[in-house]
Amino acid sequence: MLLSLRIENFALVDALEVTLGPGLNVLTGETGAGKSIILDAIEAVLGGRITARSIRTGCDRAEIEATFAIDRSLRAWLEARQWDMTGDQLVCSVEIVSSPGNGDGGKGGRGTVRSRFRCNGQPIPKTRMAILRDRLVTIAAQGQTVQLLQAESQRDWLDEFGGAPILKQRSAVAKAYDRAQELWLQLSSRRQQEAQRQQQLDLYQFQLQELMAAALTEAQELADLEQERDRLTHVVDLQQQSYQAYELLYAGADDAASCAELLGKAEALLERSARFDRQVEAILEMVTSALTQVTEAGLQINAYGASLESDPDRLEWVEGRIMQLKALCRKYNLDLGALIARRDELEQWVAELTDGGQSLEALEHQYQAAYQALEAECDRLHQLRRRAARDLETQLVAELVPLAMERVQFAVEFGRVSPSSAGFDRITYTFSPNPGEPLQPLSETASGGEMSRFLLAFEACFSQVSQVQTAIFDEIDAGVSGRVAQAIAQKLHHLSQDHQVLCVTHQPIVAAMADHHFRVAKVTISTPLAESITDQNDAEGIRTVVRLSALGSEHRRLELAQLAGGLDGPAGSTETLAAANAFADSLLDRAARLRQGDRPPRAPRRLPRKTS
Repeated sequence: MLLSLRIENFALVDALEVTLGPGLNVLTGETGAGKSIILDAIEAVLGGRITARSIRTGCDRAEIEATFAIDRSLRAWLEARQWDMTGDQLVCSVEIVSSPGNGDGGKGGRGTVRSRFRCNGQPIPKTRMAILRDRLVTIAAQGQTVQLLQAESQRDWLDEFGGAPILKQRSAVAKAYDRAQELWLQLSSRRQQEAQRQQQLDLYQFQLQELMAAALTEAQELADLEQERDRLTHVVDLQQQSYQAYELLYAGADDAASCAELLGKAEALLERSARFDRQVEAILEMVTSALTQVTEAGLQINAYGASLESDPDRLEWVEGRIMQLKALCRKYNLDLGALIARRDELEQWVAELTDGGQSLEALEHQYQAAYQALEAECDRLHQLRRRAARDLETQLVAELVPLAMERVQFAVEFGRVSPSSAGFDRITYTFSPNPGEPLQPLSETASGGEMSRFLLAFEACFSQVSQVQTAIFDEIDAGVSGRVAQAIAQKLHHLSQDHQVLCVTHQPIVAAMADHHFRVAKVTISTPLAESITDQNDAEGIRTVVRLSALGSEHRRLELAQLAGGLDGPAGSTETLAAANAFADSLLDRAARLRQGDRPPRAPRRLPRKTS
């Protein structure tokens, strides 16, 4: 349920905050007063359409915040989608910012805008907010009939009306469709491969044979072979250099002392010094460690030199292997590691082209089986939709009868299309408002007033299965009057028993049924001259803004009288005010009777025009 709405600098609204209640909430006001702006704000904060005109002229940002109550079903829905929402309220907000470079310094320009959506203070993508919107509110308006006339929407609404069994079966259809599509793509790809199979197979087999013959092992092999070639080529130099290093480190040469001998003498001197000064012990340890390492290095370099030997045969093989590997790398324009990966790919491709995997015939058999399974699932879905369609036809006609459409006919027609993730049904809503006239698609038969009543009845049917708690109606009663307006008022009242209803109306009997009545009006206010001057009114410090006020009993009587046309001009005299109150009381009395399901009394007399 929508608990409250806060709007700042949106369209003609400078600052507005309203608290809504359960039951029927009604917005009234003169034509063009800004009632639809309130509904536009609700749609905008829930991911709807936003343009540069959404920002109030003279401002560079707008903000809307809508607070909803979280009931048990909404919490379960959020948890099923792993949306972490704590607390009992869901605060949805959007900040609309004018982008720089709009041509007027960002002050209410008509360029582009950026919008930032948040849910309980956490950023949320617009697409995700739009998904959340469908779970929070339903919006019904005459403009919505465009969506109502779309075949895909008619099918989806029928499925929603059918409830869990249809939605579960539709999920099964989607899985079967995905499986059939997967096999179809594999089969199509395999058929394309077959056309070029032999040509590709010859090329791949030749390349694979060449790479397999090279016995490639590791990506590091070429670097290791080049290092080994360098060692075999310079073995004599390495032997001489290792012996010279051995002499310098350990053995000594030409009566010269080796490093080990010099370090040994230094160690002996430091040992004597350490007897008299302990500070020398640390230095002694370093010299002793150095002596140990030099001795070990000398022994190891001597062993290394002894192990070296010339091997012309090995050197020849290494140089040949290096030439082979480099030639392959140049041919394929790959390094050795990528060449090994290429060989592995070729093995897989050759296996596929030689039916190392499934054969073409096996894939065709699997696809046919999957397609038959898809059609079986679609047929089960079709049967469930047939039953749901009969229920929808019965309930919708029953909802339309009280709306002065006693002889109406409605039927859900089924056609067949290629199977998809939603089944093979093409759904068409057909309608005949007049006796003797054939059923025709909604787009070809219903007038504006009939479509309004159809939309209201449609929402009434879905209210029995929908878990959305807030229904919004934008002038759903436009183009009707008298008995039909009473019927619409009763229908809205019935809906409001189980759902919160927010309705924009010009009908006094509908407004009289409200549990909470709000008036929307345009007023002019004085503004600082420092604001952006875009017209003469701004230059004079005057701006037009939208105001919304909750009506108490006295103001509500006056508003109802004005809606019914029973009070012309300002209520200046005591006689006129009394007549207006009496007129409004009669409307409220009629509304009370309608609430109870009683037959309404005769229409109240119109108030006389005010005389001077």
